[in-house]
Amino acid sequence: MAGLSLQCGDCGAALRTVEEAQEHAEISGHANFVESTQAVLNLVCTACGKPCRSQTEVDLHTKRTGHVDFADKTAEAAKPVVLESGSKPEMMDVDPKEEMQAPEVNQQLLEELEAMGFPRARSVRSLFYSKAENLEGAVNWIVEHENDPDIDEELLVPASSLKPALTPEEAKAKAQELVERARKKKEEEEKRLEREREKERIRVGKELLEAKRKEEDSERKRILMYRKAEKEEEKRAREKIRQKIEEDRAERRRKLGLPPEEPKPADQAAAPLAAPAAARPADETKPVQQPKAASKAEELRSCLRSIKQSHKDQDAKVKKAFQTLQTYVGNIGRAPQEEKFRKIRVTNPTFQERVGDLGGVKFLELCGFELDPSGEFLNLAAQSVDIGVLRAADKELSSAITNPFFGVL
Repeated sequence: MAGLSLQCGDCGAALRTVEEAQEHAEISGHANFVESTQAVLNLVCTACGKPCRSQTEVDLHTKRTGHVDFADKTAEAAKPVVLESGSKPEMMDVDPKEEMQAPEVNQQLLEELEAMGFPRARSVRSLFYSKAENLEGAVNWIVEHENDPDIDEELLVPASSLKPALTPEEAKAKAQELVERARKKKEEEEKRLEREREKERIRVGKELLEAKRKEEDSERKRILMYRKAEKEEEKRAREKIRQKIEEDRAERRRKLGLPPEEPKPADQAAAPLAAPAAARPADETKPVQQPKAASKAEELRSCLRSIKQSHKDQDAKVKKAFQTLQTYVGNIGRAPQEEKFRKIRVTNPTFQERVGDLGGVKFLELCGFELDPSGEFLNLAAQSVDIGVLRAADKELSSAITNPFFGVL
């Protein structure tokens, strides 16, 4: 079977023609080529028309562009390899009008072969086809082809195929030309690859931007859902606080011996807690205590809210201050006769750090404490102890400590 390609024995590269083999040899320095019956692949991309000569090139093209459909046109492009040595002139495409002539060979080796008894026609064929530079190579070719039917026929080849031997300068120039051609081809390939890489970078960049946009949209939706849940939780907390206030109000009225409040119409739900003095029944025995307690509780709550809002970024410190104030109020409520619970040194560094720096002195003053003339102590006189105010203070402090929405409502 006729050879359809030349294969480099050093690197395995498949080449279509002798010219490609020469160019490959000039660039790589490889010189071991054999004739192969396997045609060089010609796989053409159906998307962009790029031809690929091997499966490796197909894989690289698919990886760079994503194209996966290829048409196999190997059979259409496969042609027998025309060799400058080792092939017969009858296998070449010869123009009938072209002049045929005997090839020029090494005369000295020709004479030696004839002296050894080989016919002149056989010797000329061996020297022409083997390109041997010594007697041994020519003899080896004769031995390998001695059974060829035309081995003793006179060899005539087209005149155009007899290229004159290149001088060293011409060979060097030819080599430089091949190297330059290979360099330009490599540069063009690198530019093409760079363009493809740039397109890939642009595509990846667009995909990243789209992914980022989707992530931002998802984050916005999550934040909206979170805020909606917060508002619903805040609404429930408000309702719970309102119910607790109603229960406390009813409990205070019960302790004071007042009748339960009648349900208010919807349009009067936001009316003040205490009725005007002129609207109070004449037979109430303690008409002043309820408005007073409610007003004091409101002042205490307002003071705690002010402390919480003034120190939004110091939740732990504010909570510690409220706990300290609750300890002061609780001690007095349990033992109002103990003077040590009713006297606080304002200049104490611990008191200043926990309470004074946050504005807690005002809360203690609302509970009945007074600053002495020296400015060193806060005193609560025994006759000024109001258990109702202390209980209201304790309740407001508990709410401020446990309610996560205290100060933000």
